[in-house]
Amino acid sequence: MEGQRRIGITETILRDAHQSLMATRMPMADMLPILDTLDDIGYASLECWGGATFDACIRFLDEDPWQRLRTIKQHVTKTPLQMLLRGQNLLGYRHYADDVVTKFIEQSAENGIDIFRIFDALNDTRNLEAALKAVKKTGKEAQLTIVYTISEAHTLDYYAQLGNTLAQMGADSICIKDMAGILTGPKCAALVQRLKQTISLPIIVHTHCTSGIGQLTYQAAIAAGADRIDTALSPLSEGTSQPATESMVLNFDEAGYDTGIDLVKMGEAADYFRSLRPKYLSADLIDPKVLTADPRALIYQVPGGMLSNLYAQLKQANALDKYDAVLAEVPKVREDLGFPPLVTPLSQMVGTQAVMNVVTGKRYQMVPNEIKAYLMGEYGRSPVPVAADFRQQLIGDAPVITDRPADHIEAEFESLKTQLKTLAKTDEDVLTYALFPQVGKKFLEQKYQPTPQADEVIKVFGQY
Repeated sequence: MEGQRRIGITETILRDAHQSLMATRMPMADMLPILDTLDDIGYASLECWGGATFDACIRFLDEDPWQRLRTIKQHVTKTPLQMLLRGQNLLGYRHYADDVVTKFIEQSAENGIDIFRIFDALNDTRNLEAALKAVKKTGKEAQLTIVYTISEAHTLDYYAQLGNTLAQMGADSICIKDMAGILTGPKCAALVQRLKQTISLPIIVHTHCTSGIGQLTYQAAIAAGADRIDTALSPLSEGTSQPATESMVLNFDEAGYDTGIDLVKMGEAADYFRSLRPKYLSADLIDPKVLTADPRALIYQVPGGMLSNLYAQLKQANALDKYDAVLAEVPKVREDLGFPPLVTPLSQMVGTQAVMNVVTGKRYQMVPNEIKAYLMGEYGRSPVPVAADFRQQLIGDAPVITDRPADHIEAEFESLKTQLKTLAKTDEDVLTYALFPQVGKKFLEQKYQPTPQADEVIKVFGQY
């Protein structure tokens, strides 16, 4: 027993939990009644924004993500609000100009985000620079991220050096992000211990239960000195989500740690979400296949969300019989591409290429434009150099970017504002359009479209 060492709990129920289990479909109406209770539980932070929430709000839920954040902040006044940010990708699927990155972070901080968890899919620290600088300017917490994966290049020395680099860049805290649930207990203990020896910043560990070992990972993380873990209230935990908050809190409280959690309030919140679960199940929002651990993730290193996407792609192509073959192809594509971690947007790119390779019966007969852009250096530096002959095969003699990709992107915020003309009423509207041009424009048109009643009033009284 370790006495009363304080460990923090980051609750993911408002973001990663429902992103992992039900494609980020929890509406604001389901969050609102429980926000005040969540604020009283004693969490170190409440993850509520970023990741796929922005896209899902405007694409599927007909909600303004900026208003969602403001509403949450109105009710959550004591607990820091946290978001997940994909570095130079922000919340979209390409690199944005530095002025868009800066403006987005300014608006996010102004509307309520206290902790920015910033990662780059390739662990290319150059892609974190603009976001880090912008967060530091707001005075909010910049939590830089080590994206965990397994390959010949991703050694303990590699991660220790990366952690040291992030600390020197000015990180306020460091998160080990295990999006695929493949960080085993022994490897987690070794990694946390090494980082604690190397840097003096708080260490947060994030994992998923995809492979069935999430609880073991957290047990090892805390024993090794980690300062905080990410959990999800039990109704939306386990499977491809995080370990259950209640289970982890009760376990660590009994072990003599201080989690700072109000058990009664935590139980109330769990009961509330438990009452919603039947609705999600009956609406087929939660696919039963994401609720069961799949140890194959330890072999193929495929995150839960990526498994769902692969399944959906094959179903659409009427090729579900090739599911196992695609899983086996993923590590091969990863190796060809220099062992990128399987996290957004690389997970989608690698997965799509694996599907194409298997379904067509000929590897790389079809190559998505995103893969070609990756090979041209537009996403950053691959962890392991890509073989020259392979690169030549897919992109020919196209020039390859070797410096910071965003250095090749002209300032774009003002031009985006000009494109929208009068449709953009605020800078937030411009940013919504910047991240998702087609869906965002449609959303803004619907947002500001006069109601039928207003049309009738204009006809009678004229336009003032």
